[in-house]
Amino acid sequence: MNWPRLLGSREANADEQLMRRLRLTGDHAAFAELMTRWEPRIRRLCYRMTGDEHRGEDLTQETFSRVFMNRQQFDPSRKFSTWLWRIALNLCYEEARRAGRRGALRDEEGDEAAIDPGPLERALQSERVELLRRAVLALPESHRAIVTLREYEQLKFREIAEVLDLPEGTVKWRMTEALNELNERLKSLNDEVRETPPKPVLPKERLLL
Repeated sequence: MNWPRLLGSREANADEQLMRRLRLTGDHAAFAELMTRWEPRIRRLCYRMTGDEHRGEDLTQETFSRVFMNRQQFDPSRKFSTWLWRIALNLCYEEARRAGRRGALRDEEGDEAAIDPGPLERALQSERVELLRRAVLALPESHRAIVTLREYEQLKFREIAEVLDLPEGTVKWRMTEALNELNERLKSLNDEVRETPPKPVLPKERLLL
């Protein structure tokens, strides 16, 4: 038996049940449970789409505010997660239009490493993260959304297609385009880094290394 898939299905069903309670009775406990489940992922999405921690936090709060205000518009035959992702992404798009620019993508640092790397390894890792941020930032917003949902939030192409209201084939095609463009931009950015003169290392800094 595929236990992870079964548990995921039960959790999804529970989301819809909570949303049904919120929609029918304005159940604040159900709303609080939905926020507990989904707020970290929505905050992560908004953070990566805007590149600003404070704007990401504001957009996260606005997302759940709209969930509550528009609860009567939720279609019980649809998945709650699809509706929620769409609300959050639309707010990110609106914010980008208001700002007149796209913010830089910020990548969250995880705590997965069991051994803390040394200063040199951390510097190299930071450089790679910065290159990736700059490359993703240059993507069209529609492509960035697909990359974020697929690579960071681990959604299936079918799920992304539902969120964006696009054919699955279009999502896959845009993902391929985005990855090809990322590869080209990363090569270009790597070349820029190689051409940049290295910063002199002072004696004190050598000791730290």
